[in-house]
Amino acid sequence: MAGAKYLLVGSTEAYSGKSAAILGIADQLKRQGITIGYGKPLTIEQDHCPVNAEADVSFIIQSLALPETEIKPPLLCLDPDSLVGYLQADPSAPPPHSALRDYLQDVPGDLVLLEGPATLSEGSLVNLSLAQMSAQIDAPILLVARYHAIELIDQLLDAKQRLGDRLIGVLVNDVPEAELVQVKQTLEPFLEAHTVPLLGLLPRDSLLRSVSVRELATQLDAKVLCRADRLDLMVESLTIGAMNVNSALEYFRKGRNMAVVTGGDRTELQLAALETSTNCLILTGHSAPQDFILSRAEDLEIPILSVDLDTLTTVEIADQAFGQVRLQEPIKVQCIQALMQAHFDTSRLIKTLGLETSPV
Repeated sequence: MAGAKYLLVGSTEAYSGKSAAILGIADQLKRQGITIGYGKPLTIEQDHCPVNAEADVSFIIQSLALPETEIKPPLLCLDPDSLVGYLQADPSAPPPHSALRDYLQDVPGDLVLLEGPATLSEGSLVNLSLAQMSAQIDAPILLVARYHAIELIDQLLDAKQRLGDRLIGVLVNDVPEAELVQVKQTLEPFLEAHTVPLLGLLPRDSLLRSVSVRELATQLDAKVLCRADRLDLMVESLTIGAMNVNSALEYFRKGRNMAVVTGGDRTELQLAALETSTNCLILTGHSAPQDFILSRAEDLEIPILSVDLDTLTTVEIADQAFGQVRLQEPIKVQCIQALMQAHFDTSRLIKTLGLETSPV
């Protein structure tokens, strides 16, 4: 580990955009001739340590164009059962974090980007919280925060108090375009006055907030009735088709790249949706669509999903998918890289970290 440089990328809450930030930062640094390594020491899952965790790591490694041999599964993956196990463990047993240095020993790169826990407190039970990791490997921290309102400042000041001088900067993302100027004029000088460098303000982007039809099908455990070859289409909004067809058509025309949820027996609404900016039809109610609906969807290359759920449950699950967007589509990687190039102060980060550049 001698001579290795690390940057811990943490967040104030789950789904703040750590993975996206890492991909964007890595792209900018590689343009400066800086070689990058990556690791994610800790994941905490709601279900028993899924293949998900390793799949996410694998996707980032592939996006960074690093050799497959550098794919390292998380050092520790916790689910509710294993958390209970740690609560009941012998206090004299070696703590899980003792292997952190070994985990990082063979990760190559001028800079190793480490994806931290979802919150400032997550991982504390096993001594792998953001602050604990930072102390163990003497790593500076970049904090990623999703913008909800200007009250975000309270979270950032709290983070500064808890992380101290190890916090070298903040990236605020998902800022509505109409609020960007005001946020920059108020948030930036205040944070700088409190020794919290604001390294980037990323505007809200509909593509990054979108979900692929494939992801919706997975979350809903849906049957694909047609155009299984078009599941990579991106869905930006969710619309319920439950009104009369004239009102629905006017409503659908206002949408863009929608997923429309409607009953399998609402043929007129299905047809109206297909004639507007719909990227996916989700049918509920155990009724199969008419053959001409399937034929029209085939012609328009619009996937139709069928779910064994009622409309309310379907919408609730789909809404959660939008709220927990994963960065698993190459088009999103390209989008975040463009945003970071335009709105992130890479030069300041390089200077703070003391990295040597040789632009390529």
